[in-house]
Amino acid sequence: MRKNVVWIAKQLAGELIGDQSLEIAGVAAVEKAAPNEITYVSDEAHISALKTTTAGAVILSRHLLSQAKSVPCQSTLILVDDAQESFINILQIFRTPRQRLPVGISPNAYVDETASIGSEACISPNVHIGKNVAIGDRCELHPGVVIGDGCRIGNDAILYPNCVLHPDVVVGDRVIIDSCAVLGADGFGFRLVDGAYVRIPHMGNVVIGDDVEIGACATIDRGMIGPTVIGAGSKLDNQVLIAHNCELGKHNAFAGQVGFAGSVTTGDYVRCAGQVGVADHLHLGTQSTLAARAAVHKSVPDGETHFGYPAREVSSQTKILMSVTKIPDLRQRVRKLEKELKEITSLVAKQSATSINDTPKEDAA
Repeated sequence: MRKNVVWIAKQLAGELIGDQSLEIAGVAAVEKAAPNEITYVSDEAHISALKTTTAGAVILSRHLLSQAKSVPCQSTLILVDDAQESFINILQIFRTPRQRLPVGISPNAYVDETASIGSEACISPNVHIGKNVAIGDRCELHPGVVIGDGCRIGNDAILYPNCVLHPDVVVGDRVIIDSCAVLGADGFGFRLVDGAYVRIPHMGNVVIGDDVEIGACATIDRGMIGPTVIGAGSKLDNQVLIAHNCELGKHNAFAGQVGFAGSVTTGDYVRCAGQVGVADHLHLGTQSTLAARAAVHKSVPDGETHFGYPAREVSSQTKILMSVTKIPDLRQRVRKLEKELKEITSLVAKQSATSINDTPKEDAA
């Protein structure tokens, strides 16, 4: 497929600057784009890439034009309001999105007679759908998906291969659950009775809001009494663990291997970088941010950024880290002071001994 840059600019309602005869055959990242490919730059951090890119055309956010003019860029430019959004649109033209699964229920799927399946649903081979399940319209269930008894799935949901919903899980509209994710397993709860661990029954469930995306191999445990809740619009990366009775607000975003202990709550727009760990019964305030590998041992107020082990607010943690870098110099200074103190102590002792020896003795009576 080849497209002229004039045609591309028209599709994006963009302003074309440069060679109007240029033909584009593909898309690529700005560092790797060839002369017959198109790329994009959407922020100041990547302006410098215009110096070295060999891309034939660059989709550029309009507010960056003045900075781009100061860079010796040979590429044709297409100015738009949002370069990333425009590039995504072009990406889907050059790389056709995958087709939906065939509509219908595979004869190799098991669907309990009490289950309700919406219109235009796609049920693949080896899917297992239990009793009293309700699945909405246009849902896609890929091979190996297991839906436990009593689950409810909204419209336009996609469940990728081998993900498992234990009984009574509720999933909203337009939810995406990637391969091997497990929702609704018992939480990690035990009592110590007569020297042995006894399992605490978990009789709650899991409730997933609309437009949530859950990554591969993520696990979300059911509540002990009430539900574990994932707020609408939240995005959970691969291998994220959300323990029993957690309640996440709307539009949270967690990177890979984030782990929440039981009964953690969050506000809206909370962000956690990779491998963040949060202790049980804490609250993460609205628009708070936790940097990678933060070990959170106390609640985080609204809007604050915390990092480190243990996690602290960014300004106080930075002071601590800066202090740590001065420890080698401080050790040298302490050793020097100890040496000087030892010399001074020795000198004082010698002077004291001399003073005693020089003191005249009284004549005998």
